[in-house]
Amino acid sequence: MTWKIFSSSNLVNESLVAGAEPKLIQQYACLRQQCGAGGGARAARVRARRLSHSSGGPSLSLPARPLDLYSVCARASEDRTLIRLPTPGRTMTAGPQGRILREENSRTALTAMAGAADDDNSSGSDSSLNSGNGSCSTAPQYFAAVLATLSAFSAGTILGWSSPALPILEGADSPVPIDADQGSWLGSLLTLGALMGAAPAGAVSQLVGRQRLLVALSLPLLASWLLLGLGTSVAALYVGRLLGGLATGAVSVVAPIYCAEIAEQKCRGALGTLFQLQLVVGILFAYVVGAVAPINCFAYTCALVPALFMVTFVWMPETPQYLLSRGRRFAAEQSLQWLRGGDGCDVQKELLALQSAANAADASSMGGAASLVLDPATRKALFVSLGLMALQQLSGINAVVFYSGSIFDSAGGTLSPSVASIVIATVMVGATACSTLLVDKAGRRPLLLLSAAAMAACLAALAVSFSYTPDLTAEDAVRPDWLNWLPVLSVAIYIVAFSIGFGPIPWMMMGELFSEGAKSSASAVAASCNWGLAFAVTKSFQSLVSALGSTGAFAFFAAVCVAAIFFTLFVVPETKGKSSEQIQLELTRRKHSVTLPV
Repeated sequence: MTWKIFSSSNLVNESLVAGAEPKLIQQYACLRQQCGAGGGARAARVRARRLSHSSGGPSLSLPARPLDLYSVCARASEDRTLIRLPTPGRTMTAGPQGRILREENSRTALTAMAGAADDDNSSGSDSSLNSGNGSCSTAPQYFAAVLATLSAFSAGTILGWSSPALPILEGADSPVPIDADQGSWLGSLLTLGALMGAAPAGAVSQLVGRQRLLVALSLPLLASWLLLGLGTSVAALYVGRLLGGLATGAVSVVAPIYCAEIAEQKCRGALGTLFQLQLVVGILFAYVVGAVAPINCFAYTCALVPALFMVTFVWMPETPQYLLSRGRRFAAEQSLQWLRGGDGCDVQKELLALQSAANAADASSMGGAASLVLDPATRKALFVSLGLMALQQLSGINAVVFYSGSIFDSAGGTLSPSVASIVIATVMVGATACSTLLVDKAGRRPLLLLSAAAMAACLAALAVSFSYTPDLTAEDAVRPDWLNWLPVLSVAIYIVAFSIGFGPIPWMMMGELFSEGAKSSASAVAASCNWGLAFAVTKSFQSLVSALGSTGAFAFFAAVCVAAIFFTLFVVPETKGKSSEQIQLELTRRKHSVTLPV
């Protein structure tokens, strides 16, 4: 068995024999009072235990009794170094993968990453943290993620309500008569409520759990639809939309976290895009039902979705990461066992890696909101996530959807606005499904680059189309043919491009960029940014068109998409196939390394 030392730049790979462990501890151990706050170092609790091995493992020259509990610290370069040994109470088999001494920010943590001996059934490489032994399956992960994202399906129906409902409510036969200004607020209150709901969702999910909070959110989702169906006043409709927005914002934080935490590396991307896929499927569902059903029946039909979500998802397990963060190791092992396919799957290797990440989060002095500012890796992850969320909302998707009806009309089409909306939503569903299939094969960055480049070209074409106003008053004037097909083609390609890249991937990466200790608070900030910008864009879009004209507005959105290309090229990291720890190391990209002599 070897001890491997890695710096965060992954440049150092120096092996130390296992028998040197007592010497390592002796050399770097000091009492808490010697390296406490007065000495400028952060003392850390270190648990050491006797290692034993099963047949086939190498012999370890360790003390005959378990090592005592130490508060130790060490000096590496000009900084203090934390040495943390494995948690007591568990016997490990010494395997060739050994254990990894890894640097976290300015400190180094010694943690058990793997302890299973190689055997003929091992299916992964040394760097893989996925469950590789026994009969494993990804089907339970997909099943749990699909049920979890039924909450996103319900949120999508709430987002899609305004398109078929507002023309009816503003019409002469409206059951609840409203004017244009009230209709605007019914549309905007959803995004405002989502902003308010996203902000505390991360902290609440860390207190009560991801699964419990998602189940609880089915209640306001259901209440929202009941108010929209039974309400007889504008105030009731306002409350229903605001309540639905609060639940939608919270769902947008917790559902991506849940999907990311239950997924193996090889399918994390596909499970992460299920949030956006279910969202657009919910929008399509609302468009179809709203086109054929009376407005009250429309609401009651959509209310079935959160009811179905509540009675099915309540049986799904909590995420192993959350359970480990609460010290519930046995429950975490049971959850992981179920998610990986049952008792036939060996999950010990992956469980050790998750325990290591949980221990690192516990040992860190920068947890929660503080890490958003103080931790370099979390700062960069938050910058990337906020940038992707801002670019998603400023990429012009709302403008394209708003103008799609008039674009189809100008092309000589005979589609009604409701049918045109259904066509657009269908295209979005198909393209997002393609993204689900491609994201773990092509990677995140290639899809984002392709998405941004295609959207920029389509928006530029739309700007040109709106700027060209031929004089059709003359008797021999003929409308150019390209004005009929170019805008329609641009809208179709734009929607596909948005749906394979900047639609689903910002939500997916929000769930995988952040470390365990910062994930809840950072995801809440990112989701709040998204919904805040959605509210601002929705309320200010008409003002933007009035100031710049349609041509100027589309040219502005095209410029944003060009900026998205450079942002993806130079800022966004590739996360395909990487563990959470590998992502954090890449985000930190420290230049120096640490070597501990023996």
